[in-house]
Amino acid sequence: MAGAQEQFPAATDGAPAPTDGAPAPTDGAPAPTDGAPDAAITSTRTIPVENPATGEEIGAVPALGPDEIERLAGRARAAQPAWAAMGFDQRGKVLRRAQKWMLDHVDRIIETVVSESGKTYEDAQFADFGYTVTALGFWAKEAPRYLENERVPSWNNPIAIGKKLVIRYAPIGVAGVIGPWNFPIANSFGDCIPALAAGNSVILKPSEVTPLSSLLMAEMLNECGLPEGVFQVATGDGSTGAALIANVDCVMFTGSTRTGKAVMKAAADALIPCYLELGGKDPMIVCADANIDRAANAAAFYSMNNGGQVCISIERVYVEEPVYDQFVKKVTDNVRQLRQGVPDGIASVDVGAVTFPPQLETVDDHVRDALQKGAKVLVGGHPRPGPGRFFEPTVLVDVDHSMKCMTEETFGPTLPIMKIADAEEGVRLANDSAYGLQASVWTRNIKRGQELARRIEAGVVCVNDAQINYTALNLPMGGWKASGLGSRHGANGIRKYTKVQSLLVTRRALKREPFMFPYTASRTKLLGRVARLLYGRGRRD
Repeated sequence: MAGAQEQFPAATDGAPAPTDGAPAPTDGAPAPTDGAPDAAITSTRTIPVENPATGEEIGAVPALGPDEIERLAGRARAAQPAWAAMGFDQRGKVLRRAQKWMLDHVDRIIETVVSESGKTYEDAQFADFGYTVTALGFWAKEAPRYLENERVPSWNNPIAIGKKLVIRYAPIGVAGVIGPWNFPIANSFGDCIPALAAGNSVILKPSEVTPLSSLLMAEMLNECGLPEGVFQVATGDGSTGAALIANVDCVMFTGSTRTGKAVMKAAADALIPCYLELGGKDPMIVCADANIDRAANAAAFYSMNNGGQVCISIERVYVEEPVYDQFVKKVTDNVRQLRQGVPDGIASVDVGAVTFPPQLETVDDHVRDALQKGAKVLVGGHPRPGPGRFFEPTVLVDVDHSMKCMTEETFGPTLPIMKIADAEEGVRLANDSAYGLQASVWTRNIKRGQELARRIEAGVVCVNDAQINYTALNLPMGGWKASGLGSRHGANGIRKYTKVQSLLVTRRALKREPFMFPYTASRTKLLGRVARLLYGRGRRD
């Protein structure tokens, strides 16, 4: 889930400035480590980590520089061949042990995520814990199927007839993953799981805002028998990410479109594959025949869960005129009842904090811009006083595409709702965007819903649902337009961490093929007649 903004290669705007001598992590957060038992690769420069809901500093991590990253990469390269040679079965056993470890340490995992992100217990449980514990088992089971050798038919070319043609997927080597702050386990470590299952070593560079969860995952894998050097965490700022790209064999980045462009340029300089999940401005189209109760409940939840800090969050809604007033009232009633505050255990609040400091300014700017251009606030509309960072769950109406809240990624707890004449207008407005990550259509007419969905320019479109597709790990998930390159999940979600090798095996053959030296006029003419015989009887337009 993208959208998290991170500077590259400079440090993140507004993030706590790196300081030396920061206190050690507290409140159950894991002690700083580079992600392997050998802790020699570290840095004297550190970055403090704070709890966004309270403003309290809860720890500090090393800010690794180019020299340290180069050493991590050397360790990864040394460890990778043996890890690959273990095979799918043995690698799968490590991942399944990690799955059990997560189940045995669920409270500690959720506590760590909540403490550094400010999200609710439920958001951490469902996404960061729930997604990841599922993904460990999924990739352990499915990696052999997705990466098994493929036989290719040889009948389509007479020269290849009788030869064995095989496609093989080999580990790419050392995979680099640069993760976001909004889901510090699901979207950071989650992308490392298929890379590990494919036989690669992985270096994860988490956001400097939420690094503690990634370090906890490193501790988990060490305890579950992963060989040293196969998985390492490179804590630091944007310059750390730049150094990482220069030392790995591919990079997977989740974050803002602006930063994604910089990552892509750096990957081009390094001449390595680059996969990007970037920003989104996900539209919701509500038809007049939709189940309005379900649509309204979904709109409130999928715009406000995780504080609206979800790349596939519903960020703009288009409602057909006959049901507009009814829909707006139900959504407003739902949002007005939401509880927001410092998370304090199970079901203590519904909406947590704004994790990334500059994001609070972006959300406030979008709301103020809308109000200046004629929009109305029905609920919320203001940042809440500190010490933590909170923005009130907000519903906006009388909005249009002249407003930032309808065209730029807000990434916060806001929901702008626009009245439309019909679904055709909704599709046109949904496509009036630089983004194309995800969308949803709501209607009782399933056939019509699918027809509308196919016309929306987005990598994923749900009919009568939203976000749940992310839990279907066999279904590819990726963006169109400025929302990214490549995809996660499904076959391509693991094959992107491999090198494709084609094998051609000749078992029995002539001493000299007809097309080999020396050329003779008779054989050349014969080959020409064979070509006309094979292909000259085809259809002619």
